[in-house]
Amino acid sequence: MSSTASLARPSAGNLNFVLICVFIDMLGIGLIVPVLPALVGEFVHGREQQALWYGVLSAVFGLMQFLFMPMVGAASDRLGRRPILLYSMGGMCINFLATAWAPNLACLFIGRVIGGASSASMSVASAYASDVTGPEDRAKSFGKIGAAFGLGFVCGPVLGGLLGNVSLHLPFYVAAGLSAANFVYGYFAVPESLAPGRRKPFRFSDIHPFAGLARLARRREIRGLVVVYTLVTFAQMMLHSTWVLYTTFRFGWTPRDNGIAMFCVGVASIVVQAGLLAILIRRFGEVRLSLLGLASGAVTYMLYGLATQGWMMYVFILCNLLAFAAGPALQGIISKTTGAGEQGELMGSLQSVGSLGVVLMPLLGTFLLGAASHLPPQDWRVGGPFFLCAGMQAVAIFVAHRYFRARAQGRVKA
Repeated sequence: MSSTASLARPSAGNLNFVLICVFIDMLGIGLIVPVLPALVGEFVHGREQQALWYGVLSAVFGLMQFLFMPMVGAASDRLGRRPILLYSMGGMCINFLATAWAPNLACLFIGRVIGGASSASMSVASAYASDVTGPEDRAKSFGKIGAAFGLGFVCGPVLGGLLGNVSLHLPFYVAAGLSAANFVYGYFAVPESLAPGRRKPFRFSDIHPFAGLARLARRREIRGLVVVYTLVTFAQMMLHSTWVLYTTFRFGWTPRDNGIAMFCVGVASIVVQAGLLAILIRRFGEVRLSLLGLASGAVTYMLYGLATQGWMMYVFILCNLLAFAAGPALQGIISKTTGAGEQGELMGSLQSVGSLGVVLMPLLGTFLLGAASHLPPQDWRVGGPFFLCAGMQAVAIFVAHRYFRARAQGRVKA
């Protein structure tokens, strides 16, 4: 049997390595969310400086992801999957250690640069799964990767919050140990999945980080949907980048409190997207569900910004289940406008929108939060980032309604 044929067969060990790689990647990112703002606070004076530098560090991580994600994918096509996955695990280990040992902001900055450049392993993990899985089982493999991704991001914040209550540095040591263990296992036990004859040379179009955004800009028939998707994604990125600082400033929450709250958000998201989404689509249809989800999100952002007690945040999370269905419903609508042969390119382009949001929204959100950090905790202006999120959702509802009405009237392509 040829090596190419053997590569097409499922390999549990290989796939397990990929699943662990994705899980640890997202676990590591989730681990730092509830503790990094407090760690930044140890090196600066005052809440305004804390918000400013946390936003900068978050944006730096996102920028490195945005720049390196296409490069990492192209490198795996040229050099093979195994060395790139090992590079990711090794880089994340160095990132965690650099952060744990950081004596100042400059070292935190270096750690975020290394982490952002190393964490773009999702596309390579998917490619590895394609290499080692037969076509009939490929969808299942992608589903397992998606589950590992979600599980890592659900477990990361709560674990980081619990460990962070012991020491702000402990979550990073734990994440570094997990990354190092997976690197050792991958180095000694995991073979390459991409045969030399199937590799391809680098092309500028493969590594250009703005290529996906340029492709979306040329799709005039779905421009309205792209605007809606961008506004929704940007609002989510602002929520993620300001949540911990906001709840700390307003309610005095600890890393443990934030870890538990983020765990609740993750569980709610999984319940909706993995369990209820099909039922909701059958009940409302994708168009109505996306509009209902956008409206639910807009109201909830306003309530987050107006909350006066910490327990209210949990109530708002549980009342916002429809918002977790809006993103998948929008993606489903956008997907139906594109042929089967261009689905991968389309989804990659949408991923570029999210990557850009990770760069821009932390800067804007933490700037607003820092500007209000001198106000009393119960002052409504402290909720400024969430009010802006609500505004973006409101504009998204308006644009989506106009697009769907125009499509129903035949003025845009279905």
